[in-house]
Amino acid sequence: MPHTKDELPDALYRAAQVRELDARLIAAGTPGFELMQRAARATWRALVRQWPTANELTVLAGRGNNAGDGYLVAALALRAGWTVQVLAVGDPQRLQGDAALAHSEALAEGVTVQGWSAQSELHGVIVDALLGTGLSGEVREPYASAINAINASGLPVTAVDIPSGLCADTGRVLAVAVRADLTVTFIGLKPGLFTGDAADHVGDMVFNDLQATAETYRDIPVSARRLNTANLPRLTARAPTAHKGRFGHVLLIGGDHGFGGAILLSAEMALRSGAGMVSLATRPEHVPAALTRVPETMALGVSSANQLMGLLEKVSVLVVGPGLGQASWGRALLSAAANAPLPQVWDADALNLLASGFVSLPKDCVITPHPGEAGRLLGISTAQVQADRPAAAFALSKKYTAVVVLKGAGSLIAHPDGRLALCHQGHPAMATAGLGDVLAGLTGALLAQGMDGFDAACLAVWLHANAGMQQGKFGRGLAASDLIPAIRQLLEEHAPCLK
Repeated sequence: MPHTKDELPDALYRAAQVRELDARLIAAGTPGFELMQRAARATWRALVRQWPTANELTVLAGRGNNAGDGYLVAALALRAGWTVQVLAVGDPQRLQGDAALAHSEALAEGVTVQGWSAQSELHGVIVDALLGTGLSGEVREPYASAINAINASGLPVTAVDIPSGLCADTGRVLAVAVRADLTVTFIGLKPGLFTGDAADHVGDMVFNDLQATAETYRDIPVSARRLNTANLPRLTARAPTAHKGRFGHVLLIGGDHGFGGAILLSAEMALRSGAGMVSLATRPEHVPAALTRVPETMALGVSSANQLMGLLEKVSVLVVGPGLGQASWGRALLSAAANAPLPQVWDADALNLLASGFVSLPKDCVITPHPGEAGRLLGISTAQVQADRPAAAFALSKKYTAVVVLKGAGSLIAHPDGRLALCHQGHPAMATAGLGDVLAGLTGALLAQGMDGFDAACLAVWLHANAGMQQGKFGRGLAASDLIPAIRQLLEEHAPCLK
């Protein structure tokens, strides 16, 4: 059954698991060549829907089952009256099994197969059938040159199963990868289609399960869950007798000299996402601005950690880090927060100070690092984090016994018990300052309203990303504060205040 990007399944499987699913289908009685034919038909149908006026096709084929799919697509296109050429990057004589059968069928249909060279001309819609999900090392020649030629052609591109050169498990580009306009993927969705570099390479996505049944997936553990409206945690509706005392008291700590705006964004978001009460501890110089921008918060000017102690006894959730800085003021306030037995959200400089070894993370924390902060927390480079984002998220959750939000394209939420959620929504216009501060305040407010850390993080990330996607449609110039009313509206649509 085909799916558009908005109605994809939520279960994600690693490449090895998808190979196991494929093997189960074959063991249950579906010949491998029949599965290949189903994949080819699914690709062909999606391709024609995407480019209904096209009539010319160039297939670039490797030498594995991915190539077999490509040869069969070529045969379908020729049968439909298209002008078709196959450029073989892998030697067809080295094809084996079902892929060799597919090659023979294409030749029998009259498909022209030529060896690919740097001088080969590409025409029409390109089908990338070069490298499948089994790729682990970096792309080598002649595949690298073929991929570069595809990307330089300016022609529409369909990738079979996954864009060649993109790691199915991590979303990392393995030296070079095809930039597809359409990816048609099969049997199980892979995490690498949604995180890391995926957004630059996958394009529109169509999923086809190749007629797998529920029995096929039985006892195969899901690697991650893609967040969508069907599986998102929900806040419960509020009773008519509800009052502010039932929905938590969030204290936000941060805003050193020069960084007052960060903590104000967090505070406004906490207020607008339903926290019963919101307090703000910041530099005394920022209190007038806080009272002007968010008069509903209780703003406390603090010059030392001692001034926090009484307030820490009255609140239910802490959000620490936005604009905190790493100087003595921020260090003192963070130390006080770390000793408070409360659920907490740590972001920004709280994480940098945590990475330095200055403090230890208390229990019941959600931490929200971007890749650079994640690298510092793990003692590795940002590039190493991005090379395997799921592994980095899990490593952080284990190291700190915390729920981890690894931000970035394809944000990941990891729990120490092994759960992993992924949110692939968002917009390039979100590449601007202050959005992390908004996310921290939102997460804190959801904690205050009774959610556990993992559920709060999942809902917060989804709301944040989808609000960004909505506001990003207006283009460049997105401000972090633009997300606040959009998040409030999305939250109400997802979980109405009243039944």
